[in-house]
Amino acid sequence: MYRFIDKQEEVETIKKQHTEMELKFLKSQINPHVLFNNLNTIYSYALEKPKETPELVLMLSENLKHVLYESNEKTISLEKEIHFIDNYIKFQKIRTEGIKQINYSKTIDTIQHYIAPLLLITIIENAFKHSTINSTVNIHIEVINGVLNFTCINNFDNEKVNSSDLKIGLQNLEKRLELIYKDAYTLNINKTDLFKVTLKLNLK
Repeated sequence: MYRFIDKQEEVETIKKQHTEMELKFLKSQINPHVLFNNLNTIYSYALEKPKETPELVLMLSENLKHVLYESNEKTISLEKEIHFIDNYIKFQKIRTEGIKQINYSKTIDTIQHYIAPLLLITIIENAFKHSTINSTVNIHIEVINGVLNFTCINNFDNEKVNSSDLKIGLQNLEKRLELIYKDAYTLNINKTDLFKVTLKLNLK
């Protein structure tokens, strides 16, 4: 009986370690994309608008801290994750000025919740990377009564939307959601006239 209990505990420990390793691997595939885009933006500003560059460097520093340290936790405060996304959107507005229209809105009753880090940014990055020139990217985050509803809508290029990196990114997202939230999430991806991703998360 004791040997059986010990064996079960050993199996559970191995499962937990495997899950943690898989989550770290999935997150490691996300991090570089976020940072490279921001660095390119700062480089352009350093040449064209040097006086405005320090603020971008500070924003990048905050995002680096978030990606390198805070995102190692299983969950982090919703406030930190939203701040990270806000900074990312600011960078994108600068990078795509005159090329893409960005509609970013939030309806949040309270930020006193926790969320798995770097989930939403995967979807947002895809929207900018695979949308067409002179198009609109619509992003809305809503948190009411502990439930997060996230919507991202963008135009798309048929060739880009069927690329392997987009599929891999979304597959990694689904794996992370399944590992962390199990039955507490709903992810829908629709690509008809527009590429629309909706994610519902129970943050309670």
